[in-house]
Amino acid sequence: MTIMLETAQLKLRPSAASDRDDLFALEQDAGVMRFLNGGKPTPLDGVVADADFLMPRGGEVGIWVASAKATGAFVGWFSLYDHGDGTAELGYRLRRAAWGQGYGSEGARALVDVGFSQLGFVRIVANTMAVNRGSRRVMEKAGLVHVRTAHLGWPEPLPGSEEGDVEYAITREAWSEVSSRKAGKLAHQKADQSAD
Repeated sequence: MTIMLETAQLKLRPSAASDRDDLFALEQDAGVMRFLNGGKPTPLDGVVADADFLMPRGGEVGIWVASAKATGAFVGWFSLYDHGDGTAELGYRLRRAAWGQGYGSEGARALVDVGFSQLGFVRIVANTMAVNRGSRRVMEKAGLVHVRTAHLGWPEPLPGSEEGDVEYAITREAWSEVSSRKAGKLAHQKADQSAD
């Protein structure tokens, strides 16, 4: 099933082989990779020894490439990795020029919505380093809540890893409740406006 998504600012489409150069260039930015591998650029083939995160190169299932609606410019990518047990893992990586514009929250919310409404997941999780405040805000704005902080033993710890890694999650039931409240609030606002 091909799912195209649109938010207020973004267009998201399944990744394709033609996205390879943009995906590769994204991982050459030390700021983008800071909390993933300490800021090291990745190889063109995307194979990184001992990596536990995605290195998409285009065409992978569950990866959506995001572009700005206003300009068509490549913004980054979002993912829902199917764990095969009803759980999906939300991921995202954005160009540094796209930070602070609400793209991360919009894209993450869109994927959470499609994950529950169209793909049938029962739980969506996301992980990051505890010190990655920006990514944690994106998770929270997408409706996920902090579940736990774990202190993992990494062979090559990154700066800040002493504060641990955090897991955020949301269930389909919690998402449904929030969606129902938002729909009710919107209907109430429209009723108030039409009464004026």
